[in-house]
Amino acid sequence: MTTRRVRPGVSSLNAADGWEGVIRLVRAVLGDDVVGAYPHGSAVAGGLRPDSDLDVLVVVRRATTLGQRRALVDGLLEISGTRARGGPARPVELTVVVHDEVRPWRYPPRREFQYGEWLRDAYERGETPGPTVDPDLAPLLTMVSMGGVALLGPAPHEVLDPVPRRDLERAVVAGIPDLLDELESDTRNVLLTLARIWTTLATGAIESKDRAADWALGRLPVEHRAPLDRARAGYLGIERDRWDELRPRVRAHAAYVVAAIERLVAAAEGNR
Repeated sequence: MTTRRVRPGVSSLNAADGWEGVIRLVRAVLGDDVVGAYPHGSAVAGGLRPDSDLDVLVVVRRATTLGQRRALVDGLLEISGTRARGGPARPVELTVVVHDEVRPWRYPPRREFQYGEWLRDAYERGETPGPTVDPDLAPLLTMVSMGGVALLGPAPHEVLDPVPRRDLERAVVAGIPDLLDELESDTRNVLLTLARIWTTLATGAIESKDRAADWALGRLPVEHRAPLDRARAGYLGIERDRWDELRPRVRAHAAYVVAAIERLVAAAEGNR
């Protein structure tokens, strides 16, 4: 698979954004079981934006305990997001995988733990995320490899296998039904993610959300551009999200992009 390699270097990851707090927590809870910790998402695909999460993958040597997973949740509730108990901060998305579950690579991969602010209410009620099969690890691990940056431990290529393009493609497509269910409640993110999926299937690269939007906007008919243009502007902090007047056009835009994605999937399957 051909991907753009973005290497910001550890020095370009601003400690003030919260990386050090995440790594301190990971080391305190998981100790010597940690193989490495790696940024992904916006940090390695164009730089953090005003609303960007701190996306971190942690690779461990063995399965975590329930107590360890709860300690990670409790620690992240303190330092993550606008509702952080220690004061407003960047949101953190922390994913943990067991090394033997992702190397050698197989599909679908298995996730050990994940924290994200969209589940904060459940965490505060006492729920603790556990191991599960997660196709979305395919693009996540691909982005880690693209970035080539270690916050802790060896370089990603020493720890992770490359994800085959076919597995990357089927993983990004697998999440579309869930995305569409959130179209009304999380419009900006859904539109940008659909643009990113379209770009990945067409080019083999995982771009930042704004770059994926630029690519898609150049290929959309005029009548379908406004929703994605608004989503891009909100992501970049150029303007606030305002969807009321565009709401009738959002679903038509999404349908157009999903149809384009389905054509690419059909063409790829036809060529195999």
